[in-house]
Amino acid sequence: MRIVELNMIHYGSTGKIMLQIADCARSRGHQVRTFSTRCYSKVKTDAPEIPKGHELYSSKLSNFIHALFGKMRGKNGCYSYIATKNLIRKIKRWKPDVIHLHNLHSFVINFPILFKYIKKHNIRTIWTLHDCWTFTGQCAHFDMKGCEKWKTGCHHCSSISDYPKVYRDNSKNMYSMKKKWFTGVENMTLVTPSKWLAGLVKQSFLKEYPVKVINNGIDLSIFKPTNSNFRQKYNLNDKFVILGVAFGWGEKKGLDVFIELSKRLDDRFKIVLVGTSEHVDKLLPIEIISIHSTNNQQELAEIYSACDLFVNPTREENFPTVNIEALACGLPVLTFRTGGSPEIVDATCGMVVEKNDVDALEREILRIYKEKPYLKVSCIKRAKDFDKNKKFLEYVCLYESI
Repeated sequence: MRIVELNMIHYGSTGKIMLQIADCARSRGHQVRTFSTRCYSKVKTDAPEIPKGHELYSSKLSNFIHALFGKMRGKNGCYSYIATKNLIRKIKRWKPDVIHLHNLHSFVINFPILFKYIKKHNIRTIWTLHDCWTFTGQCAHFDMKGCEKWKTGCHHCSSISDYPKVYRDNSKNMYSMKKKWFTGVENMTLVTPSKWLAGLVKQSFLKEYPVKVINNGIDLSIFKPTNSNFRQKYNLNDKFVILGVAFGWGEKKGLDVFIELSKRLDDRFKIVLVGTSEHVDKLLPIEIISIHSTNNQQELAEIYSACDLFVNPTREENFPTVNIEALACGLPVLTFRTGGSPEIVDATCGMVVEKNDVDALEREILRIYKEKPYLKVSCIKRAKDFDKNKKFLEYVCLYESI
């Protein structure tokens, strides 16, 4: 079978997923070509080398022009004419059996050209939705704002400054254009990482398509109980250590919740936050340990393994792999009922409380501290359900089912 995969970039979370699915498919004898853009917003040193079998279909200049006009006019996916034509020529020559789309909504491709080709040639298409952008007029997430305009038609968008940022509200037209572009494909399956997102898709203009849930997975050879001197280094030997991990700490990730918890919990407890910055440090009380970054995933696994409880008070989420990483290292998870976050936890390894209920969060922390109801072995067992190799194989089986 001949397979094409497309993503915005070949690195980052969605880029890595694309490449690893491709490797899994190749291991089963399939031929795979992957494509992405050369993202203008990243300096050269930020991006790893282009892997074998991967191609860039556009230049930084092409992406820059698309982003410039797209942001000024509030039109995402309407430019990159030459780059997209070039991509289509490459795909045509290769004649794939399957096209697998990933994250393409950062001003990197011309959707009318791409979907005209897909519809004309009736190519089997799989599209993994990593957020909600595909069926809204602008935003990638709307959960925090409680917006439901996407169900009937977006307009007067309050999220134009959120990712993917634009400077003009053109959400009404974008909603109509997306509906025209993305519907009417005869042979397309949508994949979502969570049941929560699958439920939203079924309420959107994409409801005509079959939806399959394939959870995000993690590397269990890295995320596992790992010894370190972390507790000694930070003088935590007699503390109950509560961990939070995020990238882009703020209200969406629950930074204010951790600040409030630090005021409520006594000196038996210690909060550690990973993924912070100098700006975030200015907002944190001195009682919270702030770690800006880790050198690698191995070091992150060491931190997970040294703590007692992982707390994720996220207010807007699809399917957070940090929850799984914590479980794989033997750490129980306490999370808000947000997006797909609760789907990762079961009764053996953690607890879910209602979003924004800090009182309930505090009560559960105290209960877990006193009763120690979740065994490390149970957390690790649950994490095995999210082995990335199993999840990538589910994609390959989906290819093979056509």
